[in-house]
Amino acid sequence: MAYSEKDDKHDVVNETLELFDKYSSKRDTWAQHAKEDKEFRLGRQWSSEQKRVLESRGQAPIVINRVHPAVESAKAMLTSNRPSFRCAPREDSDNKIAQVLSSLLAYMYDVSDGRSVIRQAVDDYYVMGVGYMQIYQDPMMDMGKGEVCMHDVDPLDVYVDPNSRHKLFDDAENVIISKLFTKEQAKKLWPMYKEKIENATSKGAYGNAQDWNAPGTGREDDGEVQFPEDVGRVNNQEYIRGYERYYKIHTKEFRIFEKFSGKEDLIKQDEIQKYLSQKAYKINGQLIPNAEKAAAIYAQLVMKAKEAFEQEILQMEQAGYDKKSIDIRKEEGPIKVELQELTYQDLVKEGQIEVVKVTMTRIKQCVIIGDSLLYSRILPIDQYPVVPIMNIHTRTPYPVSDVRLIKPLQEYINKTRSLIIAHATTSTNTKILVPEGSVDMKEFEEKWAQPGVAIPYDPTDGAPMPVQPTPLPNELYQNEQSAKNDIDHALGLYEMMMGNSQAAPQTYKATISIDEFGQRKMKSKLADVEAALTRVGQLAIPLMQQLYTSEKVFRVVQPNNSMSEYVINKKLVDDKSGEIKIFNDITIGKYDVIVVSGSTLPSNRYAELEFYMDAFSKGLIDRQEVLKKTEIFDMEGVLQRIDIIQKLQQQVKGQEEEIKRLKGDMQSRDREAVNLRKKVEVEKFKGELGSVSNKAKAAGTVYEKRLDDSLSTVKSRIKEATTKLGSPPSGGKGAAKRSKK
Repeated sequence: MAYSEKDDKHDVVNETLELFDKYSSKRDTWAQHAKEDKEFRLGRQWSSEQKRVLESRGQAPIVINRVHPAVESAKAMLTSNRPSFRCAPREDSDNKIAQVLSSLLAYMYDVSDGRSVIRQAVDDYYVMGVGYMQIYQDPMMDMGKGEVCMHDVDPLDVYVDPNSRHKLFDDAENVIISKLFTKEQAKKLWPMYKEKIENATSKGAYGNAQDWNAPGTGREDDGEVQFPEDVGRVNNQEYIRGYERYYKIHTKEFRIFEKFSGKEDLIKQDEIQKYLSQKAYKINGQLIPNAEKAAAIYAQLVMKAKEAFEQEILQMEQAGYDKKSIDIRKEEGPIKVELQELTYQDLVKEGQIEVVKVTMTRIKQCVIIGDSLLYSRILPIDQYPVVPIMNIHTRTPYPVSDVRLIKPLQEYINKTRSLIIAHATTSTNTKILVPEGSVDMKEFEEKWAQPGVAIPYDPTDGAPMPVQPTPLPNELYQNEQSAKNDIDHALGLYEMMMGNSQAAPQTYKATISIDEFGQRKMKSKLADVEAALTRVGQLAIPLMQQLYTSEKVFRVVQPNNSMSEYVINKKLVDDKSGEIKIFNDITIGKYDVIVVSGSTLPSNRYAELEFYMDAFSKGLIDRQEVLKKTEIFDMEGVLQRIDIIQKLQQQVKGQEEEIKRLKGDMQSRDREAVNLRKKVEVEKFKGELGSVSNKAKAAGTVYEKRLDDSLSTVKSRIKEATTKLGSPPSGGKGAAKRSKK
């Protein structure tokens, strides 16, 4: 490396200042163009000379800013949704840790206000040709536990090795972030280095344009737009330049592989002796690397050996062994548990641990204020934490922006509109051609009340004659509209995608299809953003593994507004072995990171919801997955209420079935009761009828008896009468028959 790590702080400062001057002079042209594009996008679209010429012609230097809304529309499409990070372990590590790291990246996005960071970076990407995101560790966040964060960097504050050809600066020798601070501002940012900041001095005098990173552009400044350099010069404060330099160094490290645990890791050169001096234990030939676990296993084996020995003596006594044999066995004692204490150095000699000395690339960070080095440190990453989003990459650190490509179209629109306005002004002010000497010009002008409209000339004969301007062709208006459409198309925007109903097809399906096809050009831009976001994730994980070493609880808000909670590096005690284990230990393992393609692009909500509803109706997914694709804020509440409603519906259905069953039972009982009542009535009627019959029979019997009694009485009377008379009456047989009758 040309600039290697040195102990002399003064040399590091001088090297950084020399590099800054070198890189600054190389990027002057690009910086001027970038600043000009930035001003052009915000409405400074006429130069001072152009404005002076137009005003001398009586034309208005009007700006019809088509660039800004086009950039905003493109930016809105690229940042419509939050990016989705996915982690995958490179080795046989726990996949659950990879899922936790994916959530950690989403957590970093939340705590850093990632939406604003990416929006600003994409804005710089379109306007200045490159947007920057920086990954860093903030040790003061989360009550001193620290957080890994991301933020955007002004492209004019970044100075890159001009010999770099890689799109992400992987081959750059140095990357420097430099900007001006007030000393009070610097003390707030680095409170632990107040004394160094106070004693620091900065090269360059205040008021020199080179002190600011943004050069002049010659664009007309109406004072409506303010930039950092404008504010700084007005405040008339003392500024000091700060430098944050990153460069690659080679460090000697040791790659270790533990065969007994399958762990592979890199250990720094100054930490290898500490690692090799760690204790390990062998119990009966079994390797136990943890001291606490070894002690627990040893105590357990000793206890088992003692119990087995006592059981053996008891069995010998019960079997009737002689006392001498039992005493000999007691003298031998329990089976001994062999415990051997080793170091990891011994395990290396035995081949249980493989150690290979390697040379690794690491990023060194140096922070300098003025001529004072505040601190330097080696980061656990091998790529620069300043991640660019390159637009039109020219294989230099100085890309071309979309605004620079569409500037001629925007200038054409402004000039066309200026001509149209000038023509309209001329049309409302009639010009008069007056023969020279034919009228008193002063009196004529006062009479017409049109100062300066009379143009004297010397014809042979003639009278004052009005002159009308030539009408503008319709093509001029059409050309202006065509230029506006060309600007939109250059940025990957089409009329229908911006809500133009006239450009939309008649059918719903065709509209969705064309909207998707229209995003194909935008996906080329999306590939640039995704490449940068992937690098952000790859850099953030090693920084997280270095920073998050203690237990930490973090929460991630999902796109559907639900919240998930995670715990990392939580220490738990194994109930069986008594060993302390770390739950979700993120400090181990290597992971690959990808950004889900198209995750930041907008999606047609109605088409997506229709697709999910169709899958739900076919039983392929559940209602929760469908609700995720809606804009229902309280999704969990809806699901909870749906569950309650379903439970109540099930209860009501069960109660309805029970009521139906009870109704059936009631109907059966009612029918049985009616039949029983009928039977009772019949039996009662039968009883009453039988009583009447019995009474009738009894009455008939009594009547017969009374008749018999009456007949007997009559017979008795007749007999008595006959006896008194003694003989039958006269008349013979006839008389006897009559008497009998």
